[in-house]
Amino acid sequence: MFDFLDSGQYDLLGAFWVTAQLALYSAIGSLVWGTALVAMRVSPVPLMRGFATAYVNIVRNTPLTVVIVACSLGLNQTLGIKLGGGDFEEIGFRLAILGLIAYTGTFVCEALRSGINTVPPGQAEAARALGLGFTQVLGLVVLPQAFRAVVAPLANVLIALTKNTTVAAAISAAEAAFLMKEMIENEADALFAVFAVFAFGFIVLTLPTGLILGWAAKRLAVKR
Repeated sequence: MFDFLDSGQYDLLGAFWVTAQLALYSAIGSLVWGTALVAMRVSPVPLMRGFATAYVNIVRNTPLTVVIVACSLGLNQTLGIKLGGGDFEEIGFRLAILGLIAYTGTFVCEALRSGINTVPPGQAEAARALGLGFTQVLGLVVLPQAFRAVVAPLANVLIALTKNTTVAAAISAAEAAFLMKEMIENEADALFAVFAVFAFGFIVLTLPTGLILGWAAKRLAVKR
């Protein structure tokens, strides 16, 4: 039933390595972009608050497939933005990362905003009384505690991001779902085995992440 694994025709490890890279790069970018968004959402500047609020509400409620395809059609095919050289698959890989960052950053933002709400207001007021500006209060007092409070929700976002990398197949990024589509077409007599292999692969990718970050959430939790 699993004879296709021994044929050497399919590069399963290579496909899952691309998926892991997609998840890693997108997670780093989403963390940075989500932090910037939450800083704008709690900013005293109305224009920044309005932009961040509108962006989060619009992008978070847009299907990820639409976001990914929009990056490919809008940036690459319409505007000619390739984010570097390479073949079609490499360009698709970079555009998929951009789309995942744009989408997942909104969930990181909301998770962090919930963490900010757990920080007692008196701490920010005390920091302002000492003469600290908004950026200093946010970076030195509020965000460090907010991050510690939302390790578990961020772990859920990361796990969802890993599974969402399958959408990159829509723009021909050579990750696991793209290979699975090819294998389903070629191995029609072993569909259950193909699904089982890829399900196991994603479990291997996501289960350790959940366990490690769950342990970290307990260790880093702020005692209140």
